Amino acid sequence: MYGAFMHTCYVIGSLKQGEMSFDDPMIFTSLLFGAMIPYAFSALTMKSVGLAALGMVAEVRRQIKERPGILDGTERPDYKSCIKISTESSLKEMIMPGLLVTITPFALGFIFGPKALLGFLPGAIVSGVQMAISASNTGGAWDNAKKYIEAGLMKDGEVVVKKGTEIHKAAVIGDTVGDPLKDTSGPSLNILIKLMAILSLVFCKYFSKQPTM
Repeated sequence: MYGAFMHTCYVIGSLKQGEMSFDDPMIFTSLLFGAMIPYAFSALTMKSVGLAALGMVAEVRRQIKERPGILDGTERPDYKSCIKISTESSLKEMIMPGLLVTITPFALGFIFGPKALLGFLPGAIVSGVQMAISASNTGGAWDNAKKYIEAGLMKDGEVVVKKGTEIHKAAVIGDTVGDPLKDTSGPSLNILIKLMAILSLVFCKYFSKQPTM
């Protein structure tokens, strides 16, 4: 996608061959800015998962308080309300990350021209790939650590670590962070990279009408 964007810029005449240089202030500055975007995007997605989880916890507590029979199995929980919270949160909380991904290339392209995107895109790509690999592997490690303990495979000296111990509690806390890392932030960075590159490529001819700086 990045190669196609550069080729299109050269074909339509908005940039000249050899004009791409990282000692250009515009390209270097936009490179740093692009490298920051995956971090901001990941922070927003992690926060979104946390807010959705808090809403789910509040709903579960409300049901247990109003209907104590849920705990002993005499009453059936209202699953639909929990599903509704999850669905609404997944749509509502992705508005800001989605706007960040879509508006940023447009803003840079229309204000500073395609040269800014020549630095912005590789910065976001390199940083995004590193963040995605790190998030997926770190989150997976924390998740597997909890499963390893719950399978009874971990020992503290000669004693098998069981559920309810401090070690297991620490692993559960790690898994609480690890799940959104490997299931939300990590995979969604792939979409971030692709979407910004596609938008830059498709609207390149409109950016070319803006003066490069």
